[in-house]
Amino acid sequence: MNRKTDQETAEAPARAAEIVREYGPFPGADSIAGVTHDGHQVWAATGAKLVAFDPGSGEPTRTLACAGDAGTAFDGTHLYQIVETRIDKIEPASGKVVASIPAPGQGGDSGLAWAEGSLWVGQHRGRKIHQVDPATGKVLRTIESNRFVTGVTWVDGELWHGTWEGDESDIRRIDPDSGAVLQRLEMPQGVGVSGLESDGAGLFYAGGGPSGKVRAVRRPKAAA
Repeated sequence: MNRKTDQETAEAPARAAEIVREYGPFPGADSIAGVTHDGHQVWAATGAKLVAFDPGSGEPTRTLACAGDAGTAFDGTHLYQIVETRIDKIEPASGKVVASIPAPGQGGDSGLAWAEGSLWVGQHRGRKIHQVDPATGKVLRTIESNRFVTGVTWVDGELWHGTWEGDESDIRRIDPDSGAVLQRLEMPQGVGVSGLESDGAGLFYAGGGPSGKVRAVRRPKAAA
């Protein structure tokens, strides 16, 4: 099922993103793609490996030799990682890939999130977010955006995604039924959002692409 948005509809006014902390760059990691949070630590995909760090100290805690060039997610037990045209399911304790499914964009995928028993996959230049069956890779529904989609996250029933076009980037909340933009957090000029994940409370963790950094961004309360 396709959920379309009117590309001409005026967007919600932007407010400046409140960046409360920066992490990295991390040793041997020149770029950050996907980002997720497992309830204790933040995981970041850096190309050839997954790096976990303590959000309190900022110190790396784990490294897994797992490839990852786009979104990362955690379902409470396993990590999921986009690698080119597939999504790997990874055992965090060992780094073992226990299953793989095809990625819906077949190389054009970006963000990844877990919610409601499904994976939610951003399709970058396709400007879409797909709800995907984690066992088969079947696309269950599609939500359209009017910007390139980078990271994706759900928190408290709200769907947020990152955008990054040229030197402009924001984190936006969209209506999961219509795709309408409800809130926008505008990043400083030249500061981009690659991966995105909520900590389930008051922060987003946003990957910074080639900066090699992860930034903690304050999540605002829902608009009235």
